[in-house]
Amino acid sequence: MLEKLQVVVGGTRIPVLTNVADGAGDIVCFVHGNPGAGSDWGPLLEKTTEFARVIAPDMPGFGDSERRTDQDFTVDSQAAVLDGVLEHFDAARVHLVLHDFGGPWGLTWAAGNPEKVASITIIDTGINREARWNGFAKLWRTPVIGELVQVLMTRRVNRSIIGKKNPELPEKWLNEIVNHATPRSTKRAVLKMYRSLELPELEARLTEKLRNLDIPALVVWGGADPFISVDLAQKQLKSFPGAAVEIVPGAGHWPWLDDPSSVEKVVIPFLLGSFAEVNAVTLGNS
Repeated sequence: MLEKLQVVVGGTRIPVLTNVADGAGDIVCFVHGNPGAGSDWGPLLEKTTEFARVIAPDMPGFGDSERRTDQDFTVDSQAAVLDGVLEHFDAARVHLVLHDFGGPWGLTWAAGNPEKVASITIIDTGINREARWNGFAKLWRTPVIGELVQVLMTRRVNRSIIGKKNPELPEKWLNEIVNHATPRSTKRAVLKMYRSLELPELEARLTEKLRNLDIPALVVWGGADPFISVDLAQKQLKSFPGAAVEIVPGAGHWPWLDDPSSVEKVVIPFLLGSFAEVNAVTLGNS
């Protein structure tokens, strides 16, 4: 059974959905993106609890995390928060499941902690993006215009845009995601976050480090993602040349919510296999 715990990292309170309050060992860490929260992992998170310790934090600026005016929301600062959360749960080896901006955050953490990374699943995300930003990201990155766009993006407007661009998204999850995007503090965090990230610099800094991890990797992508084009799925092989790439036809930016069964059929066996592989290596080295 999942419960929400409050973890303090660097003076900031971080809510974390988890099925274990203490103990040490392997852990599956689900990291949401923008807009998002740990609870968005829903059924996929529940399925994983059947065989693994799991955590799904609300990253700073999102969900129910504590809002602070001194947060900068850079990739490095978010990766540092993730590190603090993982340390709190005594994670020996980490299986990362990443989405959207959770990709840059989680992959930055992975590049800095190679000895702790057991596997990586990236869902509609990654650092190999050919410096391509979607339309909203370009607006958010532009001073003054970005602020104006955020003022105009009311709950009603957000719901219309996200719903039309992701027509397969169930009503329940559409409402949840729109709710995540509504708070003013989250809107401010989004502006800081997008303006602090330079895609070419991140790719140059991390690609080789990630390629050298030599771990199981899986790329899953919604075939109709309106925000991060499906043609970028294969580009992630620059960082993970041995990864399997799975496209979910017709699914949008949240494929595990659009088509849960298709995503579970891919992700759950991958995680189970990764656990078995890590355990085999551990036994072989004992």
